[in-house]
Amino acid sequence: MVDEADFAAWQKKVEGTNISSTTLLATDYLNHFNEIVMLLEMVPDMPDMIEDCKEWAPKSYQDHFRDSAFSDKELAIEAYDHVPARFRRPFEETIEHMNAIVFRANEQLDALIAEGNEDLLRETASTVTLSLQRFMDVASGIIHGSAKTMSQDEIDAALAL
Repeated sequence: MVDEADFAAWQKKVEGTNISSTTLLATDYLNHFNEIVMLLEMVPDMPDMIEDCKEWAPKSYQDHFRDSAFSDKELAIEAYDHVPARFRRPFEETIEHMNAIVFRANEQLDALIAEGNEDLLRETASTVTLSLQRFMDVASGIIHGSAKTMSQDEIDAALAL
């Protein structure tokens, strides 16, 4: 549990960086998901890209920054332990949903490639990437301090690929 005095001190530490002083989170983490979205979008035209998609793996927020060239990566890693639960919990839940979508999409797209169903492959890839974009928008909103998340019905619909 992060106390308010600790949070306020960390808000001052991240001022002037690409880390949100509202939440102590950085949008750079979403680049990890932008990568898989781009790969998934290529699959209908280049089915062999599914192999690259299957190599993509979930990465924790802190691991992403450990492996990145982000200028304030050490600060981002350290600040994450000070993100209040009101931001961290919905953020992590959103990321879990995105990871689940990618895992399921890789299985579905791989099966459609094996079947040779190009129309359904294109439709499914489009649906998956739109769903991921929607969750990325929610994650970005949380990073910037929004309390708005998706309703359970919206989450269920997005996960029902």
